[in-house]
Amino acid sequence: MADTPARTILVTSALPYANGSLHLGHLLEQVQTDIWVRFQKSRGHDCVYVCADDAHGTAIMLTAEKRGITPEEQIDSIRREHEHDSAGFMIGFDNYYTTHSAENRYWSEEIYRRLKANGHIASHTVTQAFDPEKQLFLAERFIKGTCPRCKVPDQYGDNCEACGATYSPTDLIDPVSAISGATPIQKDSIHFFFTLPALADMLKKWIDSGTLQPQVANKLREWTDAGLQEWDISRDAPYFGFEIPDEPGKYFYVWLDAPIGYIASFENYCNRSGRDFDRYWQQDADTELYHFIGKDIINFHGLFWPAMLHSAGLRTPSAIYAHGFLTVNGTKMSKSRGTFIKAGTYLQHLDAEYLRYYFAAKLSAAVDDIDLNLEDFVQRVNADVVGKIVNIASRCAGFLRKGFDNRTAATCAEPAMLADFMAAGDAIALLFEQREYSKAVRSIVALADRANQYIDEHKPWVLAREPGREKDVHAICSVGINLFRVLLTYLKPVLPAMADKAEAFLNCSLDWTALNGPLLDHQLATFKPLLTRIDPAQIEAMLAASAEDTRAEQT
Repeated sequence: MADTPARTILVTSALPYANGSLHLGHLLEQVQTDIWVRFQKSRGHDCVYVCADDAHGTAIMLTAEKRGITPEEQIDSIRREHEHDSAGFMIGFDNYYTTHSAENRYWSEEIYRRLKANGHIASHTVTQAFDPEKQLFLAERFIKGTCPRCKVPDQYGDNCEACGATYSPTDLIDPVSAISGATPIQKDSIHFFFTLPALADMLKKWIDSGTLQPQVANKLREWTDAGLQEWDISRDAPYFGFEIPDEPGKYFYVWLDAPIGYIASFENYCNRSGRDFDRYWQQDADTELYHFIGKDIINFHGLFWPAMLHSAGLRTPSAIYAHGFLTVNGTKMSKSRGTFIKAGTYLQHLDAEYLRYYFAAKLSAAVDDIDLNLEDFVQRVNADVVGKIVNIASRCAGFLRKGFDNRTAATCAEPAMLADFMAAGDAIALLFEQREYSKAVRSIVALADRANQYIDEHKPWVLAREPGREKDVHAICSVGINLFRVLLTYLKPVLPAMADKAEAFLNCSLDWTALNGPLLDHQLATFKPLLTRIDPAQIEAMLAASAEDTRAEQT
């Protein structure tokens, strides 16, 4: 393995909103991020992964009111659920926090003050829809009415789901508040804005810097070429969030303090671990910073966030990695079809590593949507993981236990083959680094095919019945176990629980840095099953439970 200098890396994934359960779309992102972080750690790098719940906004306030609890109680219960479900998928956060924290309040106020001192905050009077019964201003998603184009009723205030038209809430026919049913009125209010156009030159250099995926950079150029607009960063009371300093009744818009939650979560981690916070966030930082996000929030992370950081005298990200949406069986996740699958519902029926592997087998560095085809899911996991990779260990381990007291041979019978497997590690590592997981998985499965072919050709089960061939059986099965060890080292970021079981069996570390030669005359533990096949009935049960989740929510 080629040595690489140790790196110091901070990684985040987008903050789940504290208003509902995690679903498999959230897990697509968390798994993608976690694989990359585990890979970095396996290579010997200092890599920290932080996240948090996005805990502010009108929607959380209204949900808490509907449930008869405080917003704080609402976000606390959801955070516990989110942490439990992420842990079920072996997401290895170094810190999982909340944006409703003292650290986030401090940094939201501090960054705002720095932006204001730099002349990057403006105020304007805006006219908005107002619910006279609830006495609150209405965001577009809280206004419904008849589409002005196709005349379909019950459409949101900014777009029609029936015909795809976009419009202003004032264009709706017979608009009503989705909260109270009252007819909205128009009301003026002073709002505060981040003057994004003043940082246009900085953003153009940032977009052209090569730190963004080409598709993302092209999309951001469309926005900058069309002319940047000031960004409304305030909301009026009542609102669950942080009040703007020296502006009573005015609150930071949730998207102002949400990305600042990355800073706050990391500071909370530093306060507990003794890590040097400033080293990571100062403008000339020698550390690396990466955000993994969905393509739907690239405007916030690709424009507003770096501009805010730059104006506030903080470092900008080393890169932002955007991914596409998750579809199920070729279509958008659907509650009516039972394919809107919550993380917790999946975990009640299926092993998390099935999904981790399948996502890895489909993911690339592009911003493409990923389809969870459930038939392909069953076939690929059963064929690749159980039928090929686990099969190598299971078919060799029995012979070593029965005839050789669970010890490998003192010499390697196939040094050239083992060297090939180990030499492939650098190319596979580069694919993981570049987030080309599907290519990495294909390379690993191709090696597994070679290993199985080797065992098939040498037939230790035949030789074991021939007197005097014990040494050959020992040699063949020891080669098989050593090849399996290499493959599981490469797959450890994808299948951490299976790797833990394999480490117990192999009695050695599967970190990339430990792969420096064969296991010779090495004591193994007794082999235990690593992963069982998926039964299609488990899929049916999961879909039925998902449909039941939907029915329960509607009652």
